[in-house]
Parts: sequence; C-alpha cells; structure tokens
Amino acid sequence: MLNVISWMTALFFACNIGASGTAAAMGPVYGSGAIRKRWMALGLVALAAFIGAVFGGGHVVDTIRDGIIPAHLVTVKMTVIIVAAAVLTLFGANRLGIPLSTSEVTVGSLIGVGLAAHALHLHKVLLLAAVWLVLPFLSCVLSFALGRLLRPLEDRLAQSHSHRGPARLISAFLIASGCYQAVSAGMNNAANAVGPLIAAGVSSVHTGLFWAGLCMGMGALWLGGRVLETNAKQITELSLLQGSVAACVSGTLVIAASVFGLPVPLTQASTMALFGIGSAQTGRQLWQRHIVRRILMVWAISPIASLVLSYLLVEVVVRADLYTATAVFSALAVAAGVIRLLSSRRRLSGDLSPVQSGDRPDAQSDATV
Repeated sequence: MLNVISWMTALFFACNIGASGTAAAMGPVYGSGAIRKRWMALGLVALAAFIGAVFGGGHVVDTIRDGIIPAHLVTVKMTVIIVAAAVLTLFGANRLGIPLSTSEVTVGSLIGVGLAAHALHLHKVLLLAAVWLVLPFLSCVLSFALGRLLRPLEDRLAQSHSHRGPARLISAFLIASGCYQAVSAGMNNAANAVGPLIAAGVSSVHTGLFWAGLCMGMGALWLGGRVLETNAKQITELSLLQGSVAACVSGTLVIAASVFGLPVPLTQASTMALFGIGSAQTGRQLWQRHIVRRILMVWAISPIASLVLSYLLVEVVVRADLYTATAVFSALAVAAGVIRLLSSRRRLSGDLSPVQSGDRPDAQSDATV
C-alpha cells in the first residue's frame, strides 16, 4: 500500500514540476510572439521535457538518491514524506502562478528529513546552496550583458524594410531555444520526483525517469498555463532576439549543472534571465514591479516551507513525537502573526499622513482665543 501511495505522490509531484519548470521554459517564446497559441507552446515543452527526462536525467538521480542524506534513511515511508512535503509547497506556488524551483523544494524536503534524523551531508548542502545563489545571478548578468550588446542589432532590424526574413529566422531559433531549455528542465527536474523512489528501491532508474517525464509533460499541459502567462506577459515584454538570449543562457547553465549531477533552480535561472534582459531594456524600473517582488518572496520562503513541513511530518508520522511538532508549529504561528502585524502596521502608517497644525479643525479657534 505504501508503494502505491509513494508512486501516486511522486507522479503528482512530476505533474507539478511540469507545470512550474517546463512551462516557464516557453515563457520567452510565448511572450515574444514566436508562438501565439498557448496550447502549442505547452505541447512543445511537454514533448521536449519528456525527451530530456528519459535520456538525460540519470546524473541528478544519483545526487537526490544519496547526495543530501544517507541512502539508508530513504525508506518507503520517508519517500512519501519527502515527496509529499515538496509537492504541497510546489502545488501552492502553481496555484499562485509563481514559477518555483522544484529542485529547491525537493532538497529542502530532504534536508528536513535529514535534520529530523540527525544525518545530513552538510558539505553537499553547502555546495548546492552556493550554486543556487550563483546560478540565477549569473543567468541575470549574462542576459543583461548580451541584451546590451545586441541592442544595436535590434535597432537595425527594426529600421530595416526587409526584416520579415530575419524575423522568421529568429522566430525559428527562439522556438528551438525554448525546446532546448525544456530539455534541460527534463534532465534536471525529473529526478526530483522519482529520486526518492529509486533510493527506496520502489522503482528502477529507467522506469522512474520514463514515468516522471510522461507526467511532467502532462503537468505542463494541465497546470502550466498560468505559470506560462506569468513568465511571458507579466515580467517584461520581449522581442524575438531577447527571448532567444534568455532561453539559451538559462538552458545552457542548467544543462551544464545537470552533467555534474547538481539539482539547480531552473525556473529561477530562466526567470532571472528575463529580469536581466528586461533590465537591459527598461533599467531598474523592472525590479519595482509588484509581480517581481512577489516572485522573489516566494523563492525565499518555499525551500524553508518544504523543510519545515517534512520535518514536522517525520516527527508526527514516524516518531509520533507530538511535543516537538507542537512546539515547531507554535513557533511558526507566532512568526506568521508577527509578520502579519508588522505588515499591517506599515500599511496603517502609510495611510495616516502627519497632520499639520494649520490643518487641524480646531487650529483657527485656538488662534482667535
């Protein structure tokens, strides 16, 4: 029975990975107008993600299986907890339409289990944390630099009277770049769903990657539309050339990480590439948008949320330690209440402007006395 539950949870997780990661890969393609029909963009990304998962996902499986916590800890029950904590966090982000890193929530869930069991490969965790910090920043910087360098070429194309031929060529290149990035998503993210199953002996590597890739494609078609709209339309407007740059930069960085077996935040690499290319066009105004601040906040919270959730599930389900679980839950409730009070206070102070003495209703009566 536990094997069936673990499979169902993992495949549901793979569907959400498809929605969050692979749909974000087609953001530049759809946003720039190279593909105008949403179902066509989602169909292409579903096929490309399946190919990447089946033919290139094995390296990251090894890290998920034994790189974060010792392999003997990943029993079938622990597998259900790890995947359930990750998928609940990711499903909430998909419902908000926020492109979220599936690698971060999976690794966060593994760390929560490792902390509960007092067994963690700390050096590997620190290496991953460093890569997570550097890779999105590098994607943003490279996209910004290339966006600045290509601006004269874009101006020439815009002024050219015979720009239809080059535009078609760039559109084809952009579509190929989006599929390339979706392949990188399959290579890097399929292991997040089935790596714990493989570690627990529930599935073989090839079987797990096949079903993960299939469900990632289904998830892109089923849940990916809202995330696609966020990356394509709400961050920045893209030209065909800018979209090609963003897709190539983020896809190349993620494939390079996959070859070394590192689960990295694909959605953050692709979204930060959009930030970089958008900043090259509009400057710092892009970073002041509400949707940008919302995305950055969810990125910061999500791995911690999956960590805490998996830790609580281990304490309650495996150890039946309700005292520790209650203490952690109470601390979270207090923290959430304090944050809510502080935000309400800032909102109230913004609504109440200082009243000048001449504006008070009784100012004139005081002066005439």
